[in-house]
Parts: sequence; C-alpha cells; structure tokens
Amino acid sequence: MSTGLGSEIVSVINKLQDVFSAVGSSASQIDLPQICVLGSQSSGKSSVLENIVGRDFLPRGTGIVTRRPLVLQLINRPATAPQANGTPNPQLNGSDKQANESEWGEFLHLPGEKFYDFNKIRAEIVRDTEAKTGRNAGISPQPINLRIFSPNVLTLTLVDLPGLTKVPVGDQPKDIEKQIKDMLVKYISRPACIVLAVTAANTDLANSDGLKLAREVDPEGTRTIGVLTKVDLMDQGTDVVDILAGRVIPLRLGYVPVVNRGQRDIDTSKTIGAALDAERSFFELHPSYKGKAQYCGTPFLARKLNMILMQHIRATLPDIKARISQQLQKYSAELATLGGPLGDASSGNIVLSVITEFTNEFRTVIDGNTNDLSLNELSGGARISFVFHELFNTGVKSIDPFDQVKDGDIRTILYNSSGQTPSLFVGTQAFEIIVKQQIKRLEEPSVKCCQLVYDELIRILGQLLQKIQAFRRFPALRERFNSVVINFFKTAMNPTTKLVIDMVSMQACYVNTTHPDFLNGHRAMSIVQDRLNANKPPTPVPDAKSGKLPPGQINNNRDLDVDIKKEEPSFFGSFFSSAKKGQPKKAGPIMEAPPAVIRPLSALSERETMETEVIKLLIHSYFNIVKREMIDMVPKAIVLTLVNHSKENLQRELLQELYKPEVLDDLMKESDFVVNRRKEVVSMVTALNKAEEIVAGV
Repeated sequence: MSTGLGSEIVSVINKLQDVFSAVGSSASQIDLPQICVLGSQSSGKSSVLENIVGRDFLPRGTGIVTRRPLVLQLINRPATAPQANGTPNPQLNGSDKQANESEWGEFLHLPGEKFYDFNKIRAEIVRDTEAKTGRNAGISPQPINLRIFSPNVLTLTLVDLPGLTKVPVGDQPKDIEKQIKDMLVKYISRPACIVLAVTAANTDLANSDGLKLAREVDPEGTRTIGVLTKVDLMDQGTDVVDILAGRVIPLRLGYVPVVNRGQRDIDTSKTIGAALDAERSFFELHPSYKGKAQYCGTPFLARKLNMILMQHIRATLPDIKARISQQLQKYSAELATLGGPLGDASSGNIVLSVITEFTNEFRTVIDGNTNDLSLNELSGGARISFVFHELFNTGVKSIDPFDQVKDGDIRTILYNSSGQTPSLFVGTQAFEIIVKQQIKRLEEPSVKCCQLVYDELIRILGQLLQKIQAFRRFPALRERFNSVVINFFKTAMNPTTKLVIDMVSMQACYVNTTHPDFLNGHRAMSIVQDRLNANKPPTPVPDAKSGKLPPGQINNNRDLDVDIKKEEPSFFGSFFSSAKKGQPKKAGPIMEAPPAVIRPLSALSERETMETEVIKLLIHSYFNIVKREMIDMVPKAIVLTLVNHSKENLQRELLQELYKPEVLDDLMKESDFVVNRRKEVVSMVTALNKAEEIVAGV
C-alpha cells in the first residue's frame, strides 16, 4: 500500500512539473521537490542514472557531454500484457536489441511520441541539446524533460546536471566554470531539492567538487546524499568503509557505494542487467563490504532515493499548495489589470474610467491623501509646499536691496531727484525711485516659483502615467493623455505668470508709506541721528557762570561771516576736488563753466551721510514689508490659477479632448507587450488552476 502511495505522491509532483514546463516557467515560482545529480565531469553521474533506469540512453564520451539539465521522470508501470501473435510493433525493429513494449520514453517537447528504441532517445537528447546550445561545448540552463515508463524502475524524479569543470577546453567559453557553477547553484539552492553528490571513490573525498558545492548550499548536510562510484577501481587494500560510517565527511542521508560499467564494458556492449549482477557479486564477495552488501549498489540507491523523495514530497506538499494558490491570486490579479483573458469590450468605458482614476489620483497626490505615501522622500503636494516655503522663501529673503545700490549712488539720486532746488529735508522721491527699482527685482524669483510648481505638476503626471495600469496596455492613450495634460498646464501657466508679474507691478506702482509696519521719516531721522551722535566727539558745554556758549558757537561758526574759508565745504562739495591748489590766482572773479560730466569725487559729507543713512533705513523697512507680502501672496496666486485650477478643470479638459468617438479606437490600440503578456498570464493561470486541481486530490 505504501509503495502505491509513494508512486502516487511522486506522480503528483511529476504532473506538476509537466504543467509548469509546458508553460515555460519551469516551475520557477513553485519550488517542486526533485533530486539533482551533482558531481565533477566524468565522475560517473550519467552511469549512475543509467544503472537506476536499467537501460543505456544517455549521451556518452569524454569532456562535457551533459550540456543542459535533463529532468528525468521515472514512472513505474506494470509490464504490458503480451499482444496477440501477428500484431507487430514497428517501433521495436530499431537498433536497440533490448527494446520491448513495456519500456519507453517520452519527451515533453515531442508530445505523444513514444520512443521504444533507447538509442533514439540518446540521439534526440543530442539533437535537442545542439539545437539550443550549438555544436560547440557551450551550456544552457533550459532543461530537457524526459519521462521513462518501465516496470523495472521506482517512481523517481532526477535532474542530471552538467559536470563541474575547471579549465575551458577547445572552443568552450572562457567562463565555462562560472557558467556551470551558477546553473548548478540555481538548481541545488532551492530548499525542496535533494542533492545527489556523485564522487569517484578512487579520488580523495575532501577534493570532491560535488560535495564542496553541496556543502555551500546545505551546510548541515540534511538534504545531501553521497554516491561513491568507481569503488572497484580503488587500490588493493583500500576501501570506503570509513566514509560510509560517516567518519570522514558526515551526511545526514549517508553514502551509497556503486559500481558502474567501465569504458571497456560499454565498448563491448555489456548490458546493464549484467553490470548490475557484476556489481552485486562485487559487494557480496569483497571482504570490506560483504557484511553490508544489502546497503550497497544501485538497487539499494534507487530504493533509498525513492523513500527520501517520498518523505520530502510529503513534507513540502502543504507549502506547494500554499504557493500555488498565492501565485494563482497574483496572476489572476494581473490578468484583471490586463483586461481579462479576452480584453475589455467597450473602449468608451475604459477611457472614462481611466480619466476618473487619473484625476482622482492627481487630487489625492496633491492633497497628500494617497495611501502609498513615501517614507524616505517628499512627494506630490509636499514638494510644491517645499517650493513655496523653502525655495521661494529663501530666494526672496536673499535679495539685498543694497548689493546693487551703493551709498554713493543714493547720494547722486538724492541730488538728481531734488532738481534745481536743493532739498531741505530728505527727498521722498529718491526713496521711491530706489524702492521701485528693488521691487522689480522680486519678479524673477516669483516667475521662477511658477515654473518650479509647473515642473512639479509635470513630475506628478509622469508618476501617474507609470502607476496606472491601463497606460501600460494602451500606449496611444498614454501619449495622448500626456500631451493633453501638458498643454493644459501650459495654458494655465499664462494667467498664473501674468498674475504674479502683475502683483510685482502693483507693489512697484504705488509705494504705501502709511503702511502700519513702515518706519516713518521722523523715526528714521531720530535713529540715524542717534547713531551718528554716538560716533561724534562730545559737543561743547555752556559756560557755568554766564550760561553762554563760547564765541563762534552761537550760529554754528557762521556769525555774519561771508568770507571764504579754506575748510568750509560747499553744498556740492563732494562733487569737486576742492580748490585746484598750486594754481596762481587770477585777477577778477573765479568762475568756470561746469564740466561735461559731473560725478562725485570725494567721500560723503556729514549731511550726505545722514541723508543717505535715512534713505537706506526707509528702503530697508519698506522693502522688507514688500518681501513679506510677496512671500505670502505669490504661493496663493499660483495655487489659485495653476494648482487648484488643474484639480478642478483637468477632468473636463480630458473628457473634451479624449472622449470623442473619432479618436477612441486609435487610443484603444493595445501594445504588443500587453497582448503577449496577456497570453503568458492566461497560460500561467490555466497551469496554476490545473496544478491546484492536481494538488487538491492529494
């Protein structure tokens, strides 16, 4: 009964393997239990497999022979009842003398074709290998699936892998060792894989490439079984008893020694039946092994593998079931996004739903209500906020009104703005001229802010085009969406930029000196006066007795004194170098025509310093008010005319541009990728459904 169950359970895995191989995914997502044969080149891997099967069918020769993984499914099947006389089977008339009706092979890539002649199986393996890898010694990870039905085998699934090599030979690729190792590791690193490590007994076990690689993926040795070949070729007086007892490199599943046919036996066409008899007699007669002969040889290895595989499958079946249903959910969900097995019918409905989904996503991304919020970077509306409150804020605050207007320039403007009459007080006009010039400088960062917000909206558009599945299906729809939305943003940019420029012009065209936060003229005068006085020498004190100031102090040294004094500065004093010293005085009044260009030549006088400082203080005060208002108002303007405008009107624009009968068909053309992917997913879903049915019966 247990044997029946064992065969049944192994056949379940074989069916699953076939289902997934047919799809072409080679069961990569579902980790199916299998036994992988691993060993260095020419260590006797293929001979071990042939002995287990009991027939010659694998390619032979020196060098690298196995160049693709061979998934070998052995299926135990009772012998066929002998047919009535006169019913010939043309398949049995081939070159294979052992051909019989009870044993045959089938390839997955040749469905329905039975190979009774095992020589033809070998020829087909060689043919298919060369078709995929070429005639040189290159390798391919694509497996060949071969089933062998026979009454003489135990139900097993084995994978014959290319042997490990060290040095490229002939026209092999330079990295052949790495290529083979990578392929083997891919197979044996799966937890559901049992590693059958084949090592020649006449070499040192510590140098075994197969065991070394198995140890890398299975350090505990829980799923590695050792096979020692060429036991009959060991030197006289040596044996593998210590290895079998686990005293050298212990393995949980132990070691099995076998004797294969030598090259001469193969050349003389010694049958495998005869070879198995010779193997049995070798172990029964050898002094070291005769006590344990029942635990040696190929038949014991086959039974042991069958037992191990059955236990392994029982242990992994629940996980396989879970994985199949998980994959089925995943692929079914993907198939739904691709429009189901046949694709959706109504193009109008798709366009409507895509427009609705896009505009809803657009709003949620800007408002920050989206579910997939990023943890490590700002996104969507938060980036727009960063533009407003970090970039624009810093850009406006960093504008210094006096980095372009120096004190000397202010002095010149003061003189020019007072016209023909020298001003009695600090000129208001000079203050306005300079403030307006500086306010105009705020236009550049404000327009740049508009552009940055526009860039962020385009960025959001790109993210949504990536995110929404329908755009992958319909590239034409994606392109049209992209152009419509970008044009919409561009159109919205015109009123936005105009509004922002107008806001700067509003500030520049009317200087409101009655603003409650503005430092008025009197206050500025007193601040500057206090500053200047702090730096002046102390003023003379009145005489204590008479209470009078010293002579000359009453009218600031100007008592009825109209003589020219050498040290007296004139009103425009700083615009000339003082008297031209060294020139002889001419008779008559000294008066010359003004020079063609009058520029200040000397430092500011005390009065000019005071006036300049007052103007600077007023400009600073007013410019700060304008900066603060712009930092506050420009983002509001952009949100009104660009961001909110887009949130509210984008859907209408998309409907007008895309929901037209004449363009719908063009928009609904699916990409080749989607059509092909749908085919793949449909076949995968079919395979997984089939797999679920197979597993459900266990």
